[in-house]
Amino acid sequence: MSTAPVVVTDDSAVEKSFDDSRPASWWHLPATTTVMGLIALVMFGLRGIPGVESAFVLARESDINPLGIVPERVVLPSMGGAIALSVVALLASAGLWALQARSARPSARIRIALIAVFALAWILAFMTWVISQRALDVTTLLQGTIVLAVPLAFGALSGVLSERSGVINIAIEGQLLFGAFGATLVGSLTGSVWIGLLAAPVMALVMGAMLALFAVGYHVQQIIVGVVLNVFAIGITSFFFGTVMRDNPGLFNAPMRLPTLRIPLLADIPVLGRVLFEQNILVYLMWIIVAGLTVALFRTRWGLRVRAVGEHPKAADTVGIAVNLTRWKNVLLGSAVAGLGGATLTIGTGVAFGEEMSAGKGYIALAAMILGRYHPVGALLAALTFAFADSLQLRLGTMSAAEGGVSIPGDFLLMLPYIVALFAVAGVVGRVRVPAANGQPYVKQ
Repeated sequence: MSTAPVVVTDDSAVEKSFDDSRPASWWHLPATTTVMGLIALVMFGLRGIPGVESAFVLARESDINPLGIVPERVVLPSMGGAIALSVVALLASAGLWALQARSARPSARIRIALIAVFALAWILAFMTWVISQRALDVTTLLQGTIVLAVPLAFGALSGVLSERSGVINIAIEGQLLFGAFGATLVGSLTGSVWIGLLAAPVMALVMGAMLALFAVGYHVQQIIVGVVLNVFAIGITSFFFGTVMRDNPGLFNAPMRLPTLRIPLLADIPVLGRVLFEQNILVYLMWIIVAGLTVALFRTRWGLRVRAVGEHPKAADTVGIAVNLTRWKNVLLGSAVAGLGGATLTIGTGVAFGEEMSAGKGYIALAAMILGRYHPVGALLAALTFAFADSLQLRLGTMSAAEGGVSIPGDFLLMLPYIVALFAVAGVVGRVRVPAANGQPYVKQ
């Protein structure tokens, strides 16, 4: 324990203490990474298939790749490669032990860097093991990651907008479902995928209006309202699907798809070209909205007002900010953003609407928002993490045991995105600072 003198207004000296002792849980993170590293070493390395190779496809002949800077394929010995990567993960874990044990307040940047190295090495070790005797197209895997991340990212951004203003948004699932339903229904009736895209956020506004009405207007417990609205969304969309869409799918539920917008030259960059620059408009909107919302929340007067309402609504009201009106606007704006995510599920991927097709993505989006610490960029990174797990399980599911190599049960692969979400959120519980007035209704005095 260290002390430092502080001079106050009456010139009297007081002692300000700083607690420089390590928290009791300092060893949890390095212990967890060590166990995971040992599991990777044993399962992926020492118990791997000897004498076979794993191939990662990085580039194609049509890519702009002067002098072959990016190799078309990277081939690793499955067993040796997994062992080497597992050792790298264990070295990163050892670095975490040294960092956490040496200082009560370890450098956040070094800590994050070590965690990133560990995660990358562990994932590559797993992939090297699981694709033994086979090849994995990295570009296809990353393209799938981006597509699957869009509804999660839009849903998480919806949560950021609502909860930064103090309204808990459990109804993301229903907003996604309404957006998907509206995009398909209106797009089919008008014969225009672009009108369907415009209809998605409008349809999701219905859910946002009901959430704001009950949570902000009538001060109903916000978690309960969100759950009820999700059930309502499932019920009403299933009813219309069964009574209207199923009977005349050509008129009410025609599969439609947004065109792919390819940016010349940039789309021909190896690995990342087609991932970033050969997508539909919803993907580009995702990048734009994340950047715009980050600037708006933390660099503008509007963002300051929103955060003030979410942190201390009484103080915000005192300086003339309309607390409940601000919350109404943010909930509606957030629901419209979630509606764009719902459109991705139908017109973004070219499939017709189906019952409960959101399939829990709203709850994973909620987890992404928490893991991202209520920040747009953090929410996007968390959404990409969960989407990568989902894309990986889809890709591995297409690799049959007949091709040789490692076979993983399909049921486990289906659980993979949810397992990743569970462990990710469990790791930040108690460490994420929630907006102080989140979930608290405000009654003007």
